[in-house]
Amino acid sequence: MVEGVTKGFSKSLDLVGVGYRAQKVGNRLVLQVGFSHPVEITPPPGIDVAVEGTNRIIISGIDKQLVGQFAAEVRAIRPPDPYKGKGIRYTGEEVRLKAGKAGKAGKGGGKKR
Repeated sequence: MVEGVTKGFSKSLDLVGVGYRAQKVGNRLVLQVGFSHPVEITPPPGIDVAVEGTNRIIISGIDKQLVGQFAAEVRAIRPPDPYKGKGIRYTGEEVRLKAGKAGKAGKGGGKKR
């Protein structure tokens, strides 16, 4: 708790995907992550949100639990897709990509007759 008051805690999130972007409007966070409408989130009191560029979100505050909880709520809006890797992820998070249907069938692909 002493570290939170002196330095503060922070979590960083990256938006990965074509057309995915974030912006701060007033104290709200506005995300465009592939839905038909922008998603607006208001951070709880004591949490500060900053946007670097258009695809990095930095969440900071003195309460470690609250910072982590809000970061998890933002990530849950569009978690990383296991096939293409698009979505909101923590900075430095490794997303293991799955092989699609074509990867399972082998090089021939298609049905066998």
